[in-house]
Amino acid sequence: MKKKIDQVLLIDDDEATNFINELVIKKMNIVENIEVVNSAERALEYIKQVSKEFQKLPNLILLDVNMPRMNGWQFLEEYKTLKAQLKGQPLIIMLTTSINPDDRERALQITEVSGFRNKPLNEDLVKQIIEEFPQLTDNEI
Repeated sequence: MKKKIDQVLLIDDDEATNFINELVIKKMNIVENIEVVNSAERALEYIKQVSKEFQKLPNLILLDVNMPRMNGWQFLEEYKTLKAQLKGQPLIIMLTTSINPDDRERALQITEVSGFRNKPLNEDLVKQIIEEFPQLTDNEI
């Protein structure tokens, strides 16, 4: 039996993107639980709530860069201020339509960010992430 990723948190303000990302991941049958939120603020609330309830924290976060009110960069600044026990040790992958090389460089300078990928999410991209970060699962998918 293949080990699945325990918890994935999808953060994107676009409903269609969230729908597709969730569909791709569910179709691959590699995740126990997927939480989808449509704002960075909601993501922070979710992380705090899960921690308070002693539920499993996300071990993979797919984060959009460009969102209204609080963008991905602002999310990361707030995320950094959370206590360690609230955060766990997730991999954070920026998943964006941005082709700006400055965004990629900025992401790679942030300790909490493990990668920067371009949308759309598809099975090949998910497989690449799992291959690059084998700690997400102990078996090949």
